[in-house]
Amino acid sequence: MKKTITVIPGDGIGQEVVSASLTVLETIAKKFNHTFSYQYALAGGAALDAKGVPLPDETLKLAKSCDAVILGAVGGPKWDSNPQHLKPERALLGLRKELGLYANIRPAKIYSALAEASTLKKEVVSGVDIVVMRELTGGLYFGKPSGFERRNGEEVGFNTMIYSESEVRRIAVAAFEIARKRRKKLCSVDKANVLETSQLWRKVVLETAKDFPDVELSHMYVDNCSMQLIRNPKQFDVIVTENMFGDILSDEAAMLTGSIGMLASASLGGNVAMYEPVHGSAPDIAGQNKANPIATIASLAMMLTYSFHLSEESDILEQAIENVLNKNFRTGDIYTEGTTLLGTKEMAEKIIHELSTLH
Repeated sequence: MKKTITVIPGDGIGQEVVSASLTVLETIAKKFNHTFSYQYALAGGAALDAKGVPLPDETLKLAKSCDAVILGAVGGPKWDSNPQHLKPERALLGLRKELGLYANIRPAKIYSALAEASTLKKEVVSGVDIVVMRELTGGLYFGKPSGFERRNGEEVGFNTMIYSESEVRRIAVAAFEIARKRRKKLCSVDKANVLETSQLWRKVVLETAKDFPDVELSHMYVDNCSMQLIRNPKQFDVIVTENMFGDILSDEAAMLTGSIGMLASASLGGNVAMYEPVHGSAPDIAGQNKANPIATIASLAMMLTYSFHLSEESDILEQAIENVLNKNFRTGDIYTEGTTLLGTKEMAEKIIHELSTLH
């Protein structure tokens, strides 16, 4: 198989975790006789510094002309004071919108070796295996009008939350289909007791459920869901929710695992999907070989599954990650007494070694 991948390292630790992860991907390519070619592009703060905009036209062109996109992370305090349209995060929103990536898949799985790393009790988190499906191109982050203006002599900021039936239906269908392949349980999260957009959301999800009678559907208000994720996370299989709720809940679910550095994500919907770790650019440890590359490596496993349909390769990569953790190798974010501390590059090398032993 020959595939072209657009690589956007981004800012901060994004550059380190992407570089380390690509060495792992190349090992997979050699092991299974695939050819992956890479075209590098700028986005976020790196693009602002080099081109003056967070998402250059040439980056978007490369992203649209490849088989998959790998993104590291964007942002940092250097650009915090920039006006809204010149913030690094605008690159993320632009890529999602232009590529039509309406479905964000964020798994939160507890590796057995890391149950002790969670801040919650081991008996609460052991066995947790959740997928959060986040609608990615609607809601408050994209609704118009938005901005600033003066009202009654003072400055006011405003955003608009808006969803159409078709936007809700397509993410609902995607969530039902994933739930059908897992434990056949789907929890739709909204705020239908307060928000009209959530009332529409619930109505459309209920209509969609008629086409998936084998999937058990439940509903939960977002504030209750945030509590239940801490109280009893094992009750969940697949969670589907709108953009802002999904942004918050998926980060909360990530921390069940002990570190946001463990969480992968896939953004699907258009012709080209994008894969990225859930974590940010972590400028405080950038360039120090301290970042955990597992989230990015696990994102590549998702790429192998969803974009390239290479399930065997994906399974072996996931197994290699688990083997390394079972042997008590850790980066700083998941380190506990009695385990072996590794840097970013060294963790990737351990995973590569495990790949060489798997068949």
